Amino acid sequence: MPGPSTPTLDRVDTPEALRRLAPEDLRPLADEVRALTVDAVSRTGGHLGAGLGVVELTVALHYVFHTPDDRLIWDVGHQAYPHKILTGRRHRIRTLRQGGGLSGFTNRAESPYDPFGAGHSSTSISAGLGMDVAAGLSGHDRNVVCVIGDGAMSAGMAYEALNNAGAMDSRLVVILNDNDMSIAPATGAMSAYLSRLLSSRPYRSFRHMAKEMASRFPQPMQQAARRAEEYTRGFLTGGTLFEEMGFYYVGPIDGHALDHLLPVLRNVRDTEEGPVLIHVVTHKGQGYKPAEQAEDKYHGVTKFDIDTGTQAQARRNAPTYTRVFGDSLVQHAEQDERIVGITAAMPDGTGLDRLARRFPGRCFDVGIAEQHAVTFAAGLAADGMRPFCAIYSTFLQRAYDQIVHDVALQKLPVRFAIDRGGLVGADGATHQGAFDLAYLGCVPEMVLMAPSDEAELRHMVATAAACDHAPVAFRYPRGEGTGVEMPEQGTPLPIGRGRVVREGDSVALLALGTPLATCLEAADALWALGIAATVADARFLKPLDTDLVHRLAAEHRVLVTVEEGAAGGLGAAVLHSLALSGGLDTGAAVRPLTLPDRFMEHDSPAAQRHAAGLDAPAVANTALRALGHEPGVTAGDS
Repeated sequence: MPGPSTPTLDRVDTPEALRRLAPEDLRPLADEVRALTVDAVSRTGGHLGAGLGVVELTVALHYVFHTPDDRLIWDVGHQAYPHKILTGRRHRIRTLRQGGGLSGFTNRAESPYDPFGAGHSSTSISAGLGMDVAAGLSGHDRNVVCVIGDGAMSAGMAYEALNNAGAMDSRLVVILNDNDMSIAPATGAMSAYLSRLLSSRPYRSFRHMAKEMASRFPQPMQQAARRAEEYTRGFLTGGTLFEEMGFYYVGPIDGHALDHLLPVLRNVRDTEEGPVLIHVVTHKGQGYKPAEQAEDKYHGVTKFDIDTGTQAQARRNAPTYTRVFGDSLVQHAEQDERIVGITAAMPDGTGLDRLARRFPGRCFDVGIAEQHAVTFAAGLAADGMRPFCAIYSTFLQRAYDQIVHDVALQKLPVRFAIDRGGLVGADGATHQGAFDLAYLGCVPEMVLMAPSDEAELRHMVATAAACDHAPVAFRYPRGEGTGVEMPEQGTPLPIGRGRVVREGDSVALLALGTPLATCLEAADALWALGIAATVADARFLKPLDTDLVHRLAAEHRVLVTVEEGAAGGLGAAVLHSLALSGGLDTGAAVRPLTLPDRFMEHDSPAAQRHAAGLDAPAVANTALRALGHEPGVTAGDS
């Protein structure tokens, strides 16, 4: 038997073991989970503040609900590190976001306690409703609990799901984790008492009986009684909006007080009536002073010193692409008052915070609402503004219909600045910018560019600013540039024209975007074997520089295209153009290199490129095979 000094967490490998603890053991358990979360993230980096804010809520949920049979869905999943600790993954928690280690988000393949994977926000209620309906259809009596943050509630999808769940009178439990912009203040003991009362079976039974009695009254009296009850509860709790959508609202309650959480969760668990929304107020970074005091509450961090909270600073040889975009846009905005910026809850991540500081009235953060962001930008463009819509590649996927229908079909010059194009490292499969070239390359009227370095990005911002005849998109990677000399001001590029950066003979390497550096490295390795390779920068996927493509195919035995994106981008466009012109019949052997047909899991970017076959040795060996030579280039050779 464990002694009294045995850490509580050592007795809890699974939620089943957690549920055997006495209630008085839950506070020390929560403290140990919080300490381990801080320690793990200090070694790996990752999301910290949100997870620290839900430690008590996580403990309470697994204590009250019978997971994994009861489904617990974490929206986004970046706050689920404490959940991972309590669900059999404690001994691997220091592998977070490392190659072969735990994902930084929930992942169905990782644990039965992760019933739904999530890296994008606002999906939990829709998925939870599906699981609740599935349970009913299959005869399973289980609870489905969705935990969604207040930021994720800014997305329309969450309200679509709430509306549907309320109309279906499901048994769904939604927990609104209010950790940033409290909808209503928690009012201490009075709030806790009201929440326990309103979630209790006696109150809800009385409410049901009152409704039955009121149903016997004339219709005007029924309506008056219903409105009086709803607005009395709304006045006390602030939940009228959710009540109108069909949810029974409970809260706000203190999300760090286990004695408040446990009775409310038990009451909700034991009810038989329709959907319930519990409003829980938490604090990001709770219990770790450096996070509590930081402006961003340590939302996302690099490795850091636990005692001081000081984060490891990367040694930068060059500015990041994000910063170059932000600074370049400010330059153009200073010269053109029609330029405006739009972001979907990512001003810092996209570099638009720089525009917001310089021109606060011309920068718009619309919340987690990518669809709205794109059509909002279309409306701005339709009335003569020059909007730059800055959204990560992986999030822009959510607004595809708006890109096609609201922007391209109407030939509106919205400028899409697509950050995190290509592989993104530790954030993993949910955040890879793998598909933008393919999903934008097939859209009529679209001008699509990718810079090979930070200087080219500055020129492409200028190109986009000057283009008023069509929508323009330019994608660029996460991280820092190559260290090239930067121009003071960008110069618009000739649209649809690439460039040759090195001349060779038998082999041509054609890159789109930052893989140009990889192609130059591969060319050096080929030169060491006596093969002189031409290296070219496509610059544009649309319109494609067909003159350059046809010349490379006609003058070389092998043409290798290289892009950090899924099939359907540069390689497909080159093959299509050559096939239509007959160039494939007499020209070079074409070898398109793309990301493989699978989702790339979290690892370092270099390891991901190697696994994808997109590093310099892979490019060089592809060319050698096409020439009929044995591949002979290794990492050391390049």
